[in-house]
Amino acid sequence: MSDEQSINMNSVKKEKSNKKVKKIILWVVLFLVAIIQIFPLIWLLDFSLASSNEMFTSGLLIIPEKIQWGNYQKAFVDGHFLLYLKNSVLINGLAVILVIVVSIMAGFACRRMRWKLSGFVKTLLLMGMMIPIHATLLPNFKIYSQLGLTDTIWALLIPYVAFSLPQGMFLMTSFIESIPIEVEEAAVMDGCGIFRIIVQIVTPMIKSSIATVAIMTFLNNWNEFMMASTYLSSPKWKTLPFSVLEFTGQYSSNYAVQFAVMALTAAPAVIVYVILNKYITKGVAMGAVKG
Repeated sequence: MSDEQSINMNSVKKEKSNKKVKKIILWVVLFLVAIIQIFPLIWLLDFSLASSNEMFTSGLLIIPEKIQWGNYQKAFVDGHFLLYLKNSVLINGLAVILVIVVSIMAGFACRRMRWKLSGFVKTLLLMGMMIPIHATLLPNFKIYSQLGLTDTIWALLIPYVAFSLPQGMFLMTSFIESIPIEVEEAAVMDGCGIFRIIVQIVTPMIKSSIATVAIMTFLNNWNEFMMASTYLSSPKWKTLPFSVLEFTGQYSSNYAVQFAVMALTAAPAVIVYVILNKYITKGVAMGAVKG
């Protein structure tokens, strides 16, 4: 073997070893990032299964002497979990449906239909993304009080839809623009009306965008508490975050039960996000490229 060949083999070996080292470093970094992201959930579950006497330890985590499943029983029963869960699912479900329907119709009207104020209306709707929620609390409360809407389902449903609509319309418009207009022209030639085009032609072609808007609307509104605490007073329509507030007063010294109710409150959103995370990433990425 010549010296030149041996040098080449050594350089190839060095490159392979460098690649292995880089891969190891990359995996270590990704592992640390993942641990940092999920550690709050691990910490929450750990403290929710301990007793209140074990809370005051010097370590970050607790190894309970006995797992306290009774914390979850108290959180489930005394926190009115089923009632608040039903309200959250109902209100968020209706908000998701309304946002999807209005976003598709508004996006189609502004991008496909020709009328003088289409650009202005689109800009006006998208400007809603710049309005902070806290700036509308007092005016909305005054309007709802005069109309008798406080402490009703509409007090939450209207602002949830209003604040989610601009983002939903932005994504829907981006996807509608990517659909070849020849498809819709062919449908018109076959005798389809506007609503039939939207339902049978456009909607099936933007399924990924619909999934993205639905998931983002659900996650954004699920843990919302500021508007709910401002507009609601009776338990009839209170949502799941109220369980945490009620346990803060009722079990002010029983921190383990408070951790349990927080874990129950966060569980549905975490499950939805873990299962449908790929649709969020795919929809946002496709919408950004197409937009």
